[in-house]
Amino acid sequence: MAEPIFNRLALIGAGLIGSSIARAARAYDAAREIAILDASPQVMARVREIAIADEASGDPAEALRGADLVIICTPVGVCGAVAQEIAPYLENGAVISDVGSVKGAVVAQVAPHVPEGAHFIPAHPIAGTEFSGPDAGFATLFQNRWCILTPPDGADAAAVEKLAAFWTRIGARVEKMSADHHDKVLALTSHLPHLIAYNIVGTADDFGEQTRSEVIKFSASGFRDFTRIAASDPTMWRDIFLNNREAVLEMLGRFNEDLSALQRMIRRGDGDGLFDFFTRTRAIRRSIIEQGQDTSAPDFGRRTPPAN
Repeated sequence: MAEPIFNRLALIGAGLIGSSIARAARAYDAAREIAILDASPQVMARVREIAIADEASGDPAEALRGADLVIICTPVGVCGAVAQEIAPYLENGAVISDVGSVKGAVVAQVAPHVPEGAHFIPAHPIAGTEFSGPDAGFATLFQNRWCILTPPDGADAAAVEKLAAFWTRIGARVEKMSADHHDKVLALTSHLPHLIAYNIVGTADDFGEQTRSEVIKFSASGFRDFTRIAASDPTMWRDIFLNNREAVLEMLGRFNEDLSALQRMIRRGDGDGLFDFFTRTRAIRRSIIEQGQDTSAPDFGRRTPPAN
């Protein structure tokens, strides 16, 4: 059996991602001990009930004592406040990371509070479901999913590689890039699709009651899947859009241009143009499947998460 990567892992936040990291770290021996700290007494009580951590007293000093890896698993809007709160308890030499979908804003919020001697290495595991809370997590969430590390200039190379090894141990594929590049890429691949999903479901909600009930009753697979995306945590997505606004607005502008082009094709009856466009986008979908980021199985490849 391989030796654990870290001696003590402290997770700040016990939602889907935090509780999944806890389960994965235990299942794949990525850390000898696991501590969880959450601002909600109810969440902490549930963490103790389901026993996914070795230390779950709710005391920051206890949670962070001896922790050589600390991962902030909260909405990006409060990462700075969390970093400020835990800073006095951070061990010298500890690796500090996060799981936020936005990196530039997180760096700006967190970096000023990281004490000298600790290593701040932002990260973003590209994995999740529409569910939240400590019961939503499962150990295999990160299997064959990408985790992007955005180490700042001058980051300790050994600390970066150790964090990469942790994510690899729990099943992720690791990539490194700058925070700015990450935010532009994710604005297109994640943030814009969620914005579109929220908007489409909101449009359905604007119809009269009878039409809205029919939309729900006769939901085809496309609308059904949009509602799944739009069921994601509203606090998390509010913070993402506010903290990555420039990149999202840039991608939204490009999307609107392409949408206008499609409108013109439909208006003009340009069947060849529509066919060529759909053929090109179909090829992109096939590439996603070929890279193992989804499956071609029926029902859009959705699988029921394994039991805790």
